[in-house]
Amino acid sequence: MLILTTGGTIDKIYFDASSEFEVGEPTIPHIFQDVGAQIDYELVSLFRKDSLEMTDEDRIKIREACEESHQRQILITHGTDTMTETAEALQSLEGKVIVLTGAMAPSRFRVTDAIFNIGTAVGSLQSLPDGIYIAMHGRVFEAGKVRKNREAGKFEAL
Repeated sequence: MLILTTGGTIDKIYFDASSEFEVGEPTIPHIFQDVGAQIDYELVSLFRKDSLEMTDEDRIKIREACEESHQRQILITHGTDTMTETAEALQSLEGKVIVLTGAMAPSRFRVTDAIFNIGTAVGSLQSLPDGIYIAMHGRVFEAGKVRKNREAGKFEAL
C-alpha cells in the first residue's frame, strides 16, 4: 500500500507561543504503531499544506504520484476542506483503488476522528473495487458523489 500525505488537520500541531496550528510531520506511522497495525506500506510525504492552500498544481502532483506508483492500493491523507476537489481530480485514474481521508481534529488531540477515519480507509482499500473514494466518519463515498457539510461538520452524499 502507498500512503501519500499532503497535510491537513490530521497532521496539525498546536504552537502555544503563537496560539496557532501548523501542519507537522505525518502522524500515520504513529497511529499504525499505537494500534498495532500489521500493514506493509510505503509512506511519501508530498507536502504539508492546509487544504485551503492547495492549488491545481498540487493536485497534478498528487495525481502523478498515484500514476507513477506500482501500488494498486493508495491511501491519501488530506485536509477536509478541499478533499472532494482532489478526489474528483483523480477520477479518471484506472487500475487502482484510492481512498482519501482526513480528520476534523488533529490526530495528536485526545479526542479525534483521525484514528477511526484511517481505520475505515485502510479497510476500504482492502475491500473496494478500483475507483476513487473518500472515507470519513465510518462512511465511504465515491468521488464526485459527496460534499462536506461545514455547518454539520460531516461529509454527506450528493
